[in-house]
Amino acid sequence: MSHPPAHPSSAYTARADGHYLSSVLTRGPWHPDHQHAGPPVSLVCRAFEVAAHEHGLTHLARLTANLLRPVPISDLEVKVATMYVGRNAGHFSAQLTAGGKEVGVFTALAQRESELVLPEGLPGHPLPTQALLPADSAPAHFPFAGRHVGYSDLVETRQARGHIFDGPCAIWFRLRHPLVEGEVPSPYQRVAVAADSGNGISAVLDYQRYSFVNSDLTINLLRRPLGEWMCLDARTWLGSNGCGLAESALYDQHGLIGRATQSLAVRTLKP
Repeated sequence: MSHPPAHPSSAYTARADGHYLSSVLTRGPWHPDHQHAGPPVSLVCRAFEVAAHEHGLTHLARLTANLLRPVPISDLEVKVATMYVGRNAGHFSAQLTAGGKEVGVFTALAQRESELVLPEGLPGHPLPTQALLPADSAPAHFPFAGRHVGYSDLVETRQARGHIFDGPCAIWFRLRHPLVEGEVPSPYQRVAVAADSGNGISAVLDYQRYSFVNSDLTINLLRRPLGEWMCLDARTWLGSNGCGLAESALYDQHGLIGRATQSLAVRTLKP
């Protein structure tokens, strides 16, 4: 079995057999051997983009991740299947496996883009923008940063509003390292690697006393994202039944691009 490099320069390294070697830059906050879900979702997003482009579909309108098991920091394999492709849209599915076990199943909707001139005066248009852009936003830091090399080293974060792990906030994300070694990540991949952080940055519970892990993630994009910086304007909603919902409005530096949602399982951690 391949082992993650001690000093990685990317989240993943593509192997000759089609598998991907995960690095410790993918490590999440809940367990030292498990990945943050953002990088593997982004890796599957990359595979969806390739499959969609083969049919001339250039906009990834929706990506849904069903996270079946924690994703280990190990070799991963992504298999994509084409479900249906029509004139304007295509539906795709994917399977993510690690060590022969299925750890996630995914679906995506890709669309064919065409130029459209919108009439003036539409309600809600022009699309809203974030008040503070990355250049005007202060650096933000995850509370678990520095304990181990991991996700907090993979991304750079800046706060446009509020504070990480202190309720509703708007945080800009930018990849510090490539998703796959030797490649420039697409804007879609940049959105995907950040979108799974909505429940973390907008946490209302102490992460040292509670877990609020998501078992899914759905990203809906109304247009093509642009640039390196992506913003999550996130908030968390909790029920009294141990369940919850995190939702994020997604922005690039030009304005609103979509939304992301996560279903949460909320539990008290054992002392």
